[in-house]
Amino acid sequence: MDAAHALFYEQGIVATGVDTVVAAAGVSKPTLYAHFGSKSELVAAVLERRHARRVASLRAWVADSSDDPRERLLAVFDWLAEFYGRDGARGCAFLNAAAETPDSGAPAREIIRRQKRWMRGYLAELAGDAGLADPQRVGSQLLLLIDGASSRVLVEDGPDEAAEVTAQARQAATVLIERAVERY
Repeated sequence: MDAAHALFYEQGIVATGVDTVVAAAGVSKPTLYAHFGSKSELVAAVLERRHARRVASLRAWVADSSDDPRERLLAVFDWLAEFYGRDGARGCAFLNAAAETPDSGAPAREIIRRQKRWMRGYLAELAGDAGLADPQRVGSQLLLLIDGASSRVLVEDGPDEAAEVTAQARQAATVLIERAVERY
């Protein structure tokens, strides 16, 4: 799983063959297929594990960020900046996987949808805690900013650019939140 996780994120799912995964993991193909019936199942397992880790990481970051509910909502962007600056130069693994998985019925696509729904719901929850008008709409809008920033991080090159992109997304989020407060 660790080898597949790194390879799929760094080189892409389609570009990474099973031979590359087993070589990096130091296992045989029969061992890989005994645990995962196919490459598709391996991709889904990698994304599922990544989702669980990202949920735990984001929740912990936000909980530790501030007592102010609006600052907690903006802390999501600080978390993104830290991730992209440290080890996220390829942007959002879920958006990347969606682009490489055209079959909407593939197991990976369901995990991708679930991750994005979770993120939108979590942002809406934080928006509701902050007393914002129409928290579902605000959550959806903030997810658009996050996905846009994630795409820009993939296109731009380097941690300085990633920091600038996430700072711009945070600024836009601040404006969006202020507008949602005004309507309340």
